Amino acid sequence: MRRPSKKTRHHVIRPIEAVVMLGSAALAATFFDRTDMFEQLLAFMAAHEAWQLDEYFITIALSGIGFIVLAVRRAADLAREIDQREAAEARANQLARHDPLTGLANRRVLQDELPLLIERAADEGAQCSLFCIDLDHFKPVNDVHGHETGDAVLVQVAERLATLARGGLLARVGGDEFVLALVHGDGSDTAKRLATRIIRGVSAPYQVGDRRIEIGATIGIARSPNDALQADELLRAADVAMYEAKRAGRGTCRFFQTEMDSRLRARAALEADLRGAIERGEVMPYYQPVMALADGRVVGYEALARWQHPTRGMIAPDEFIPIAEDLGLIDMLSVRILHQACIAARDWPPDATLSINISPIQLKDPWLSARLLAVLSETGFAPGRLIVEVTENAIIEDIDAVSELFRSLQRTGIRIALDDFGKGYSSLSHLRQLRFNHLKIDSSFVRTMDSAESRKIVRAVAGLGRALGMPVTAEGVETPAAAEALREMGCEQAQGFFYGRPRPVADPAPRAAEQRSDGPTEVDRA
Repeated sequence: MRRPSKKTRHHVIRPIEAVVMLGSAALAATFFDRTDMFEQLLAFMAAHEAWQLDEYFITIALSGIGFIVLAVRRAADLAREIDQREAAEARANQLARHDPLTGLANRRVLQDELPLLIERAADEGAQCSLFCIDLDHFKPVNDVHGHETGDAVLVQVAERLATLARGGLLARVGGDEFVLALVHGDGSDTAKRLATRIIRGVSAPYQVGDRRIEIGATIGIARSPNDALQADELLRAADVAMYEAKRAGRGTCRFFQTEMDSRLRARAALEADLRGAIERGEVMPYYQPVMALADGRVVGYEALARWQHPTRGMIAPDEFIPIAEDLGLIDMLSVRILHQACIAARDWPPDATLSINISPIQLKDPWLSARLLAVLSETGFAPGRLIVEVTENAIIEDIDAVSELFRSLQRTGIRIALDDFGKGYSSLSHLRQLRFNHLKIDSSFVRTMDSAESRKIVRAVAGLGRALGMPVTAEGVETPAAAEALREMGCEQAQGFFYGRPRPVADPAPRAAEQRSDGPTEVDRA
């Protein structure tokens, strides 16, 4: 039976109210009939006419009617309480099974219904494709514009996905992670085409108030029965594929493959090993000399993190530094490298500098300056001998915050070097606004100076450094010809395998590379 609307429901006699009224009337009639109460009452009144009992009996009758009315009202109140309880239970069920922000199904619904979709696909001889959709560049939206704007973007993302994913089960399972399960014909390219449409649809700009927001999407896809037969295994396979798509550069999709799982397990093992290695101090600083091109003397050393794994041998920084960043261990790693390097620098010439690299993640730490100064104070290393190297790509998210951090470091005497110049944005406004003390030319240009274009770039950067009063260091010098060419171009400093590979102990008198029989490795160049 259809219930009346909220505006009229309490003005209509509900079934329970009618039952109570009819039941009360029936009980009263039965009672009076069985006991001949009416006849006895009339006889009594006739025998005691002088007592004028009419008013009393009228009062009693009215009291009975009032009791019936109260009973009906109480029944109506009880019905309303039942309605409110049912509504509350419905709301609780809605919250338990749906995301409160977007209204999409949540992980609980996905876990309940995904096995049914897999079973249905098996019965129909079809495929159940599971899409793990992760938003790209969403965290800066919250950081820069606030969580309210981020929530508004998530709502719009959910609306776009719901439009694109008609006929599938769409759920929000994390902050910026969505999952779509879809049953489709076996062997069709439905999954690939849909993933392409989703990436294109999610990547279109969002308008939140007067703000224009741009994000992207990366998708991992797993299929049943090809990749897994159980719901939890299918979810894990899709997540692994999504991770591989992230590694490939974001904004793309990847189908699960068996070797992906092997790589992920290898990374997990490396993560566990890295935690222990940092705590035990097994990740050590190796030192590469920085040379003055004018007279060939050592002016300082760059401390580079190296990890000698007990079974895998030397692991390149490009492999374990991103893992340390993902695990939140990069600050601990950098502080320990700096601490060891400052102690080692006690044996260096008093004017030799120490250069260390700072991760983009560390630039967001408001306590970075205090952490570095604490290490310098503890080891007795002069701040004026420390050079902090940062890449330009690391500073573009929040120039103002980075500028304030640089000023706090430079006030203590610490110098800032812009590393890998020419490889990133190479913005002249950054050089002006952030007031770097040193400029380092990216090694890719130095190694290819036989190309006219690279040679012109190196010459231009060297001239720019002179004009701005910043010493310019050329990285990746591996031949005497490159060293001579850089000297002629006006570069003040150079480093590379020609002068010395990174070593666990600073070499006070590095020799030229042509005197060695072994060449540079990828770890040396990292």
